[in-house]
Amino acid sequence: MAHDDNQLGSFLRSRREKVDATSAGVVDNTRRRVKGLRREELALLAGVSPSYYTRLEQGRDNHPSAEILAALARVLRLDDTERSYLWSLVMPPPMPSTSQAPPGGAVRPGVLQLLDRWADLPAFVVAPNRDVLASRELASQVNPAWSPGYNLIEFTFLDPRAGTVYPQWQEIAVQSVAGLRGTAVSRRGELDGFVAELRRRSEPFRALWDSHDVYERTMGEKQLRVPGAGVLRLSFETFALAGPEGHVLYVYFAQPGSADEEALRKLGTP
Repeated sequence: MAHDDNQLGSFLRSRREKVDATSAGVVDNTRRRVKGLRREELALLAGVSPSYYTRLEQGRDNHPSAEILAALARVLRLDDTERSYLWSLVMPPPMPSTSQAPPGGAVRPGVLQLLDRWADLPAFVVAPNRDVLASRELASQVNPAWSPGYNLIEFTFLDPRAGTVYPQWQEIAVQSVAGLRGTAVSRRGELDGFVAELRRRSEPFRALWDSHDVYERTMGEKQLRVPGAGVLRLSFETFALAGPEGHVLYVYFAQPGSADEEALRKLGTP
């Protein structure tokens, strides 16, 4: 993955620094000068030697056993997404496949037909790097970034309109980068150039990427400021489309009977 040859060590260190030593059961009457757990404290709690854990974090050993990974995940209090990410960092990359499709690519005709049936909902399809490949007209009305030719991550960090469109910009920025990291590790090497360019162009993106947070959000809610409609609160669901392309379908909707639903209906009325 871009700009870090020691992904395992960097991730372990970032999680270690987030663990509260006292709540983890560490008794320390001295004035602590480090965030979270010290290396030797984590090693002790996980039942491994400090020297071995140091080798892991420094990238001098990249093949811990499943038992050690489970112990580290327990002490670091990783959630399910973080555990999967930790395991994926240790697994060898899959053998190249001649059927592997590059990121992006054309959206299948059947998916486009499905989009046409959702004229009253903001729906769109993205590539692994979050390029918008296809969308309904209503999606573009709600958010300019949901239009073909845009990239969701680039819009968030590089487009001056993002702060207006997203009243909760910081939350969306954090989640978008953490989600991109999860995608990047599952599609080894494909997004390195994209990530490197964003790190170069955006300091906020670089800081969030280097925090090593990983997040998987398949559903949720967003607030969006829409011209002529005010701030809409919309729920969404995502659907991973089968196939090597890695396309994902996003569908946004308002709660039945809400003012948001009425505003969305008016936007979609010619």
